[in-house]
Amino acid sequence: MQAAAAWRRHLLDGNISPTTAAAISAFRSASLAPQGLGGADGARYMSARAPAVKGTGHLVRKGTGGRSSVSGIIATVFGATGFLGRYLVQQLAKMGSQVLVPFRGSEDCHRHLKLMGDLGQIVPMKYNPRDMDSIKAVMAKSNVVINLIGREYETRNYGFDEVNHHMAEQLAMISKEHGGIMRFIQVSSLGASSSSPSRMLRAKAAGEESVLKEFPEATIMRPATMIGTEDRILNRWAQFAKNWGFLPLVDSGSTKIQPVYVVDVAAAIVNSLKDDGTSMGKTYELGGPEIYTVHELAELMYETIREWPRYIDVPLPIARAIASPREMLLNKVPFPLPTPSIFNKDQINAFSVDTLVSDNALTFSDLGIVPHKLKGYPVEFLVCYRKGGPAFGSTVSEKIRSSEL
Repeated sequence: MQAAAAWRRHLLDGNISPTTAAAISAFRSASLAPQGLGGADGARYMSARAPAVKGTGHLVRKGTGGRSSVSGIIATVFGATGFLGRYLVQQLAKMGSQVLVPFRGSEDCHRHLKLMGDLGQIVPMKYNPRDMDSIKAVMAKSNVVINLIGREYETRNYGFDEVNHHMAEQLAMISKEHGGIMRFIQVSSLGASSSSPSRMLRAKAAGEESVLKEFPEATIMRPATMIGTEDRILNRWAQFAKNWGFLPLVDSGSTKIQPVYVVDVAAAIVNSLKDDGTSMGKTYELGGPEIYTVHELAELMYETIREWPRYIDVPLPIARAIASPREMLLNKVPFPLPTPSIFNKDQINAFSVDTLVSDNALTFSDLGIVPHKLKGYPVEFLVCYRKGGPAFGSTVSEKIRSSEL
């Protein structure tokens, strides 16, 4: 029997073309690679991978580029079940990448992602973000790690520093030890700074510093306030305005921000993976093409939902006082507190200063992307808040010329 197998191998090796032989060799190496290993076995397998070298060539292989092709990317996307995650997974999957989706919730939290890729390309994996072996297992087979984990408010179990700083540092350290992670992308926030009045943004800045210390080739993305169907700003404003008939604005909404369409942020991350390594070790600030004050963004929301704008001006000290009880009682009561919406103290602090793209920063243009203007399709999802239903009045896209989109 062994002689017959050897004879078959001899016939194959002697009668196939070099291209076919290379393909078979690649298939064998891929199919025999251990899957989801952790502990000592995982470390032994991970150490066999070639280390990432800056400028070693394109990560994305040539081909048809569709969802049934093979891009060469095996990406572990931490935070894939969140707002930005669904758009990033969709763009990775439609180009033929395999996406590993670590999740810590129920089996329902990732089911919408499985439809975005071909059969077997979206792989949900249960993990514990506080367990090193669990994290190593979900990235054992990957060559790309993308960290989208973040939290804009604290809970009894997870604080700003742990989620936005220490988890990012831990992922970068494990990725470096892995040996086969070619690209690490850390998604931070525009305005992240050690001097920010926001605790979340200070933690994000500390996370960036730790990631670059552990993985110097990492790419840092700093998106501005993201707008999209599941966003946490226009949806909350519209719900509050519908329920109470007015919208509170801190300091008359005079703070300047640069909101960005979430699809553009996902495209920027994917484009950074397609380059020849030029984005490695760099930081990109991803802001939209237009600068809004908070009041102007609220006006756009009211225009889309077809409601008469009604505002209440809340001075900054009073807004902080309204939001403070939750912060003080968070770890002092034996039950979880409601999730903050409009009066989130840390978000109030973040919006107390202008958050704009720096003059000399790398932006969308350096990644070959022209970001969308918000007025038009990016805010069309708000039509569901119209009192007469989505068909009440004309849609925004019908009111403006195509050249303005």
